[in-house]
Amino acid sequence: MIVGERFVLPDNIRKVLIIQLGDIGDVVWSLPAFGAVSAALPRADIFLLVREGIGALLGGDPAIAGIFEVERRRDGGPIKRLAAQLAFLARVRRARFDLVIDLRADERGAFMARLTGAPYRASLAAKDAPWYRNRLFTHLVYPTNENVRLRLGASEQTLRIIRQFGIPTPDTNPRLVVSPAAVSRVKNALSARGVGVPGDPGLGNAPGFVTLGPFSRWAYKEWPLENWSEIASWLFREYGLAAVVVGAAGERERAEALVRRTSAGMFNMAGDTTLGELAALLSLGRLHVGVDSAAPHVAAAVGTPTITIYGPSDWRDWAPVGDGHRVVTAAMDCSPCHQKGCDGQGRSRCLESISVDSVREAISRAVSPLR
Repeated sequence: MIVGERFVLPDNIRKVLIIQLGDIGDVVWSLPAFGAVSAALPRADIFLLVREGIGALLGGDPAIAGIFEVERRRDGGPIKRLAAQLAFLARVRRARFDLVIDLRADERGAFMARLTGAPYRASLAAKDAPWYRNRLFTHLVYPTNENVRLRLGASEQTLRIIRQFGIPTPDTNPRLVVSPAAVSRVKNALSARGVGVPGDPGLGNAPGFVTLGPFSRWAYKEWPLENWSEIASWLFREYGLAAVVVGAAGERERAEALVRRTSAGMFNMAGDTTLGELAALLSLGRLHVGVDSAAPHVAAAVGTPTITIYGPSDWRDWAPVGDGHRVVTAAMDCSPCHQKGCDGQGRSRCLESISVDSVREAISRAVSPLR
């Protein structure tokens, strides 16, 4: 094992596997790292290993030669599931990668990196991991500046690994390639709901729509749902903008209830898109307004301005970077607290304290040219 601050890549690298087994937001923030490796190794094929379902988000990128998805099999007994996992690992190993880079500091990616049989395996040195985790790699990186992400964004967490191989990383903002086929499908779905997309023939001067992301995997990150009805009605009344709700399949019923309680201008597409289609939908919107979840990261990566509502989590760690992106936070000394809600109740008083007017003010500054 080699430990240090700078490594030299051999000239015979032809196949690279980058492992990123984090959530959707983690994968989006890793896009600059994917691009940097591809640019630095133009003769190499770049493959990704991600969690099940996330590959649809990345399939439109021509720089990516292939994607492996770790499946979560729920059918069959333990023997059948084990056999499926072994078959998957055998398929990855048969690809014969020259270099594997794990962008996380957990044991799962480390074991997968080792099982590929690649002669070069690199990752971040994990301080709190079990002793055997770091030994599964041939090269370990010890970053020197842990707080730089507060200035450059969360992409710095992966770029600091890539730089140790002498790979330039001039672009730190994620940029996601959207599939034209996904855009076409989304436009048809919007048209069926009566939502116009500016620039489409026959729509005249339609102002378009704003996407709303009211939901999170964690309830303590959500802004009160009744506030979203007020935002949607105001958007339609003030700007003529439709509000399209996005979310996962498990959030479809809550989104439907939200649409029913809204006077006009709100449409539900929660659970009706793949991740690739979600990226297409967000790229067509004039603005995305949502809570701390995957959607703001995807929206920013496809070039759509964002307004993200933050409570207990720290926006300085994860919010999209740039002039087109805004955050709305609580004026409370305890926020951000990094806790999972107040008093273990699954709700956050800091988010409940954020007024509809403060979110409307942020939206007004973003869409005022539409007046």
